[in-house]
Amino acid sequence: MNFESLLIKNIRAVDTKIDTVTDVFIKDGKISAVGENLDVTADRTVDGTDLVLMPSLFDMHVHFRDPGLTYKEDIITGCNSALAGGVTGVLAMPNTKPPCDNPETVRYIIDRAKDTGVEVYPVGCITNGMNGGGLCDYESLKKAGCICISDDGRPVENAELMRQALEKSNENGLLVASHCEDFSIINGGIMNKGKVSGKLGVKGMDRASEDYITAREIILASSVNARIHICHVSTEGSTDIIRFAKSRGVKVTCETAPHYFMLTEDLLEKRDADYRMNPPLRTSEDVKAIIEGIKDGTIDCIITDHAPHAPEEKADFEKAPNGVVGLETSLAATLTALYHTGEITLQKVVELMCVNPRKILGLETPEIAEGKTADLIIANINRKWTVDPDKLHSKSRNTVFKGMTLTGKNLMTISKGVVRYENL
Repeated sequence: MNFESLLIKNIRAVDTKIDTVTDVFIKDGKISAVGENLDVTADRTVDGTDLVLMPSLFDMHVHFRDPGLTYKEDIITGCNSALAGGVTGVLAMPNTKPPCDNPETVRYIIDRAKDTGVEVYPVGCITNGMNGGGLCDYESLKKAGCICISDDGRPVENAELMRQALEKSNENGLLVASHCEDFSIINGGIMNKGKVSGKLGVKGMDRASEDYITAREIILASSVNARIHICHVSTEGSTDIIRFAKSRGVKVTCETAPHYFMLTEDLLEKRDADYRMNPPLRTSEDVKAIIEGIKDGTIDCIITDHAPHAPEEKADFEKAPNGVVGLETSLAATLTALYHTGEITLQKVVELMCVNPRKILGLETPEIAEGKTADLIIANINRKWTVDPDKLHSKSRNTVFKGMTLTGKNLMTISKGVVRYENL
């Protein structure tokens, strides 16, 4: 719904600098005025009483499956899911079919997303075809629109090749993001190696896989003074390694997802593949460590690793692909587990989900201030709702939060001044 101007009255406006009840006037895609009792003429007025206005979310780890795997998701349905969750910007990982290792695929993704209201930034591959061989042409990927490179979905197994990629990142300004997994340690494991995998009699993924490659990437990045971003942190060990590296001045940032600070491997006792992802759900000790890492600034961002799969693919517990959807539940899950429990403030939520991802990527940092782009959401942070997979906007239904009651819901998503999603 495109209004030239929108006045939001009496709303609690929260970013990293303010937390106050005010009016906000949006015009021509920008925040035109912020203040009490604004006397302006608007095409539409929204009563924000008891609601919260925040900068829109940026999810720097999603899989939109387009091109090539669009029966799971495509760019349009992925963007619709993002908007419903309050997300107006994403990093789309490259493990499509074919992989995003060339300018043509980058441009295809950007073109498909241009009218959605979501800024989709394609992630280019580190290696050609994501096969661990030669490095991609980073300069051509950057010119086409990439701001990040990764072989996410798999690690770069050759350490020297990864070091070279990191070294080149200093020349081309692309962020390198790493999927930290050692295939030789994983050796076919499908869930966390521990008491539950033993009980079920299935092969587990040893945490040493994640911790080892996390340490390797940090050592390699430090050796060439490059930035490294560690994807989907799930273990106490990786959190500790990153915390230590940051204290030594290494240019490392990292992310985690709501399921890693809310859920444990115990859910796998259901033998339901919707609870399987990579890295897997861990232990209660890991959950506590992830929460502590969020609170002390070790963990920079909350992402979803939104990874859609068709129901028939998830039907067999042991053979199903890893991955869960999360764009429409990430804000609610974070509010439920971290804000409403008193672990973090609402301003910290904004920092983790809105500001830090954009800052890491060198994008405009959002604020609720005059002259800023109107990328905003209106949420009822106290509304309780039960997650129904059939009501998701994604093509896929594989959510770990199915049937759970969460507290906090996005009601409106405004992208560049345009209302792109509304459920007031």
